[in-house]
Amino acid sequence: MSITVVGSIHVDFYIKVERFPSIGETLFGRGFQISPGGKGANQAVGCSKLGEKTYMVGRIGKDFSEYLLENFKKSGVDTTYVKIDYEHNTGVAFIILNITTGENMIVIDPGSDYWITEEDVNNALNAIIDSKIVLLQLEIPMKINIHACRLAASRGKKVILNPAPASPLPEEIFKYIDIITPNRVETSQLTGVEVKDKLTAVKAGKKLIEKGVKYVVITLGSEGALLVSSEKILYYPSFKVDVVDTTGAGDAFNAGLAVALSQGYPIEEALIWANASAAVKITKVGAQTGLPLRDDVEEIIKKNPNYRAEILYY
Repeated sequence: MSITVVGSIHVDFYIKVERFPSIGETLFGRGFQISPGGKGANQAVGCSKLGEKTYMVGRIGKDFSEYLLENFKKSGVDTTYVKIDYEHNTGVAFIILNITTGENMIVIDPGSDYWITEEDVNNALNAIIDSKIVLLQLEIPMKINIHACRLAASRGKKVILNPAPASPLPEEIFKYIDIITPNRVETSQLTGVEVKDKLTAVKAGKKLIEKGVKYVVITLGSEGALLVSSEKILYYPSFKVDVVDTTGAGDAFNAGLAVALSQGYPIEEALIWANASAAVKITKVGAQTGLPLRDDVEEIIKKNPNYRAEILYY
């Protein structure tokens, strides 16, 4: 089966610093580089690098069109449904990477991402029909996400929504979502429950289940991930690795989850793949250049034969 990703396509401008600047302070950075990015594109490339046929649905400006389309081609992503917008610039992200901690600060101008239309999604219906999974994020207009979710659900496809960056969600969208994958901050904003630990994460997850989502997967950064459903609660500890760059870790996680589900793994096992994919990513620099290959994920799982999810009884 295949995966269709509907979402953002950016160009990332990276610069490395030894610490983040204070307000009004100028710092010297180093290692400036330009890289392809955008949550949608990152997740599409992540799925393709893990070995799954992947369609990308989105918009790019003419300014970086050759660069981005060539990158998709090298990564094996089908760009039939990537439209070149001649009136708007490509979305861009400015990323400051703290090489001391591996943390980052990001500012985005969505550009052509905000001009994607329902017609663009409708034109990709053949890709959606060909796919088992439709994967979405929140760097495109909400009305487009709702439309894509509705269209995918009406064709019996499994819908995964990564609600990033944090944004309020209309009640209508929840009934179309099979799996929602917020991080700690996004979970708190969606539910009003401050996620401080596993107990509060479970409480917040149950609120999202009540809204109609089948599965809630809360990513907890270095603490791992939590699965909440109406039937079970499972905690997945993180794989222990040396952190180099956390940029794109969530995208790697979602790509790993989508690929494992597309290939028939139950969600309980798919989340091991997701965690392993994120773990490999943070050992490498770059939102896309650091995304793992299938062999990378299989290797880290093989090196941790005793890795298990913990059953919680909250």
